[in-house]
Amino acid sequence: MSNKTPAALDLAVVMPVYNEEACIVDVVKSWSAVLSGLNIAYQILVLNDGSRDGTKDVLATFADDERVEVINKANSGHGPTILMGYHKAVDLASWVFQCDSDDEMKAEHFPQFWTKRQDYGALFGIRAGRQQNIGRKLISGTSCLTVRLLFGKGVEDVNVPYRLIRSDLLRQIIAQIPDDTFAPNVLISGALARAGIPLYNHPVPHEGRKTGAASLMKWKLWKAALRSFGQTLRSRPKIKGDSAPAAARQAEPLP
Repeated sequence: MSNKTPAALDLAVVMPVYNEEACIVDVVKSWSAVLSGLNIAYQILVLNDGSRDGTKDVLATFADDERVEVINKANSGHGPTILMGYHKAVDLASWVFQCDSDDEMKAEHFPQFWTKRQDYGALFGIRAGRQQNIGRKLISGTSCLTVRLLFGKGVEDVNVPYRLIRSDLLRQIIAQIPDDTFAPNVLISGALARAGIPLYNHPVPHEGRKTGAASLMKWKLWKAALRSFGQTLRSRPKIKGDSAPAAARQAEPLP
């Protein structure tokens, strides 16, 4: 598709997609409706990561929508796809938001993040009510502990796919992250925490998946977790200088 993006946007949304034929059109429309209601200049970047179902075909629904850019790409995995979206998004807008395409964390909760953004460098959802098996709970807990030990406190849910970040901060971080990183959001959370950037954490209802299936199951999940752990130990991106705005530096510390 051709680049339909205005020269300057308030917000760019990065949405990686894999085999979500059944729900992706409704999900994108729900985000468009919420963002349009905020009266902001935005673009949704939908990155189709080599889906094997009919995702590519149904995304043609948005061919004439200037607010939605569909990027069909070869499969490279969730993390590399997010990074690809981030690299494009930071050049489009002042703020970047990343969310997944499975509708487990809904668009209707986004306005409360947007209205608070001026006092923070990044704002994160906390997956409230999330149902996990013991394996996923262990992996999630290990990720949070690793980030706290290596980078410090600040982000309550380090890999949450519901995050709003200032583009100037995100640009610095992703420039230091290899393109094949499995869980770049963990490293981004760590870099923001270590830099002392004012961060906002707020619970967002998490609903179980209603369509499709998780791309990583059983032993593959553990293999991926070990890979992510190794990459986190090796790569520790930093934010240089005083990047927090005056309003953010004066914000009340999080409890």
